[in-house]
Amino acid sequence: MKNLKIEKDYLKKIKLFQEYNKYYYDKSDPKVSDSKFDSLKKEIIQLENKYKFLNSKNSPSKIVGFTPSKNFKKIKHKSQMLSLSNAFNEEDLKNFEKKIRNFLSLNNDFEIEYSTEPKIDGISASLTYKNGKFFQGLSRGDGKEGEDITENLKTIGDIPKIIKKKNFPTEIDIRGEVFIQNDDFLKIKAKFANPRNAASGSLRQKDPTVTRKIPLKFIAYTYGFAKDMNIKTQSIFLKNLKDWGFKTNKYNKIIKGINNLIINHQYLEKKREQINFDIDGIVYKINDFDLQKRLGFVTNAPRWAIAHKFSANSSISEIINIEIQIGRTGALTPVAKIKPVNIGGVTVSNATLHNEDEIIRKDIRVGDIVTIERAGDVIPHVISVDLKKRKKNTKKFIFPIMCPSCGSPTIKDFNETTKKKDAVRRCSSEGFECKKIAIEKIKHFVSKEAFNIDGFGKKIVENFWDLKLVKFPQDIFKLDYEKIKKMEGWGNLSTSNLKHAIDIKKKIPLDRFIYSLGIRHIGQENAKLLARHLKSANNFFKLSLNKDGEELKNIDGIGDAQIKSIVNFFLNATNQKFLIELRELLEITDTIQLNQSGSLKNKTFMFTGKLEGMSRAEAKSIIEENSGKIVSNVNKKLDYLIIGEKPTTKKINLAKELNIKVINQKEWLRMLN
Repeated sequence: MKNLKIEKDYLKKIKLFQEYNKYYYDKSDPKVSDSKFDSLKKEIIQLENKYKFLNSKNSPSKIVGFTPSKNFKKIKHKSQMLSLSNAFNEEDLKNFEKKIRNFLSLNNDFEIEYSTEPKIDGISASLTYKNGKFFQGLSRGDGKEGEDITENLKTIGDIPKIIKKKNFPTEIDIRGEVFIQNDDFLKIKAKFANPRNAASGSLRQKDPTVTRKIPLKFIAYTYGFAKDMNIKTQSIFLKNLKDWGFKTNKYNKIIKGINNLIINHQYLEKKREQINFDIDGIVYKINDFDLQKRLGFVTNAPRWAIAHKFSANSSISEIINIEIQIGRTGALTPVAKIKPVNIGGVTVSNATLHNEDEIIRKDIRVGDIVTIERAGDVIPHVISVDLKKRKKNTKKFIFPIMCPSCGSPTIKDFNETTKKKDAVRRCSSEGFECKKIAIEKIKHFVSKEAFNIDGFGKKIVENFWDLKLVKFPQDIFKLDYEKIKKMEGWGNLSTSNLKHAIDIKKKIPLDRFIYSLGIRHIGQENAKLLARHLKSANNFFKLSLNKDGEELKNIDGIGDAQIKSIVNFFLNATNQKFLIELRELLEITDTIQLNQSGSLKNKTFMFTGKLEGMSRAEAKSIIEENSGKIVSNVNKKLDYLIIGEKPTTKKINLAKELNIKVINQKEWLRMLN
C-alpha cells in the first residue's frame, strides 16, 4: 500500500511537470516561476533516487526541455543517413561476408579488407561544408530528412568551422557522432538518465546557449555527399579527416579475415570499461570505396557495412503475467510482463516470448523466475526458466484459439516451402474488422517509413481511436480540428501544428503509399519493386480488377506469397472502400525511374546460367541503373535472354520460339558500352 501511494504521488508530480514543461519550452509562456519549476524537478529526481522502482520516460532526469521538433526546420539529406544491420556472433559475420562474396562474385582467394571502427553510443549528425566553411548541420531524423541543428552544433569545439586544407572537397557532408565523455557526464548525471539522453536533449534545445553548457564532443567517421573528392578507401578518408582537423577514433583498424575481426572484437569488449565514452560494438566497412559502390544498398542499410554488437546483457526477474499483443498482420505475439529489472542501464518490464511454440518448448508459465536477455537494440526476451524456483500449482499457459480482440478464430498458415504450419498464430479477421489489427494498421500508416506524419505518434492513434476521431486511414485527412482544439492537452497552436503536419503529407511517392497500406509480405523493398514496375498510382489501383494477380507474376523479386497477399487485400470490401477515399484525398506521385535515359531504356531482360565476374544480383542492379527492367519469366514481354555458364535449355528454347533475342554476357556488356 505504501509503495502504491508513493508511486501515485510520483506520477502526479510527473504529470504536473509535463504541463509546466510544455508551457515553458513549447509555448514559451511559463505557468509558474522558475524556482517553483526547478523545485518540482528536484522533488521528482529525489523520489527516483530514494525509491528505485519509480521510473517514467517523462521524468526530468530523462528529458531536456520539451520535444522541439516543430521548432526546427526539416531539411532533406543530399545522401540518405542509413542505419546498419547488426551482427551478434561469428555466424552472422560469416553470412555477411558470404553475401558480399556472392554479390561481387569473388572467389575465396580474394581477401576482403575491412575498416573497423568502434560504434559510439551517441547521436548521429551530418555537417555540410561549402568552400571550406561549416554551412549547415542536420540530425539523422528519419534518414531522408533531418532537423536543422546548425547553431547547436556550432557550440561543439571538436567541429571545425573553417578548413583551409587544399585537398578538402569544395562541398561535402561529414558525418559522425555527438556524445558526452563518461567523466564529463559524472558532473551532470543528476539531470540526465544517461550520456546519450544528455547529448540528444542538448542538441535539440531551442536556445544554443543552453547547448553550450553541455560538454559535447564529436568524432567523424564517414561522409554522405561529396564534390571534388578523390579518395579510394575508408582508411585514407579517416586519415584525411584527421588532417582536416576532425577527431577520429584511436581504436580504428584495418583488418582482414573473420577470425581477426573476432579477436579485435573480444579485445575491445574487454577494454570498453576503460574507454572514456560508451561504445556498444564495432562497425565493419569494406575498405575499398569502389567495392562499396558496387555493393550499394538494400532498403535501409548498406550491403558493405555491419555493426558487430557486444555481448548481450542479462538479468533475473519474475513473470507477473503473459499478455497477447496483436500486430497489423494479425500475428499474436505473447509478451511476458515482468518485475522491472535493470539490464545494461535500461529498465525492462516487458520481454517477448516470440510465439506459441517457444512457450511450449521452454514451458514458460506465469510466476516463473526467468533469465531475461537484451542484446544491443534487440527486444528483451526470455532465455530460460529456473525450474528449481517454480512455485507449486502453476499452470501451463494456454494460447488463445480465439482472437482476444475480436473473437475470430486464430489460425496457423500452412507454409508451401517448408510443408509445415507456421510457428505464428494469427487472427483470421481480414483487418479493420478487428480493433487491435486496425489500430496497429493505422500506427503503421503514419510511421516514419510510411506517411511519416510529424507529431502523430502511437499514443495519438490510440487516443483518437478511443474518441472515434480515427477508425480508418482516410479519417486522418478528414479530422475535426475544431473538436480537437477543445480536447484536454490540445490548444490552437498544437492543433494548428497537427493540421500542418498532416496537410504536407497529402503528397506521397507511390512506393511509400504502397508500404503504408500494411499489406502482409509487402515490406519497403517489395513496395519499391511494385512501384518501379507499376510506375503510377492508376496502375496500382487497377490491380483491384485483376483477381488472379496476373499483372504481378512477371515482377522479378515478387513471389507467390506476395501476390496472394495483394490479391486478398484488394478482394476485401473495407480495403476497397478506404482506398477509393484515399485516392480522392491524396496526391500519389509516379515512380521516378533510377535513370530515365540509360542505354537500356524500354528494354526487358532475364538471366539464365552463371555469370562471369559478377553475381546475378549485381547484374540486375546494373540493368536497373541503366533504365532497363528485369522480368522473371520467359514470355512475350521479354526482349533479351542473357545466357551465362550452364544455362537452362528449356528457357533458351522457349525464348527462340517467341523470337526473343538470346545473347551472351559479353554482348550484353557491349550494350552498356
